[in-house]
Amino acid sequence: MEEGARIPRLGVNIDHSATLRQARYRDEERTCGTFVEPDPVLVAQLAERAGADGITVHLREDRRHIQERDVERLAESLATPLNLEMAATEGMLAWARRLRPAQVCLVPENRREVTTEGGLDLRGQRERMASLLAELRALGSVPSLFLDPEPEILDLAAHLGAPVVELHTGALARAFPDPSRREAEWERLVRAATHAHTLGITVHAGHGVNYQNIARIAGLPHLVELNIGHSILSRALTTGIEEAVRTMREQIRAYATAPGTLPS
Repeated sequence: MEEGARIPRLGVNIDHSATLRQARYRDEERTCGTFVEPDPVLVAQLAERAGADGITVHLREDRRHIQERDVERLAESLATPLNLEMAATEGMLAWARRLRPAQVCLVPENRREVTTEGGLDLRGQRERMASLLAELRALGSVPSLFLDPEPEILDLAAHLGAPVVELHTGALARAFPDPSRREAEWERLVRAATHAHTLGITVHAGHGVNYQNIARIAGLPHLVELNIGHSILSRALTTGIEEAVRTMREQIRAYATAPGTLPS
């Protein structure tokens, strides 16, 4: 890294800790406590302790993972900025009005998709997006748009008044095993980041970033923030599995010899 180069902030997306919880406890009224686990808020706090610069969550309209109470508790308890990803709908704007998160990233949303695929299509909703961006700024939140790395889309984002864009890195992530495709997608991202910077737009990036491609993506020109979730949570499952199994074995051994005893 060149002397004086900016180190991008790390926003940790904790959505899929809630995906795991909802797989077992979607019909429970509570979102945490007693037997309901994992608790996304605890995951967020541990991520902060490990050095996360912010926490990202996507409150989807179908509530498939993060729930309203999760977002409320995060807003109350985080020591770092909360970045709320949301669809550009009136219902989600009402949430932003109430919570006033530090950052709001407007993303496309399709209920049939497993995860967000592709950037926003700004062409068909220019007036709506300009209005949303202005209102979010008035609320004190820093708004951003999740966009494909295309110069003409970035031109439109600048025209609409977007102070920040998050470049969709999914195409590079998918192309990474193929050297020729990887280099083409990398150059596409570099051109987009450079173009956004010349337009006065702050550059964030995310989607599909992992422990292999980070060696390339972290060096994206003018990059201020990376938002990463799935890969971090996947690694946490493997790096923590030994401790989790050892602890459960110790509990089985201890309580099998003293049945009915509860932990103090």
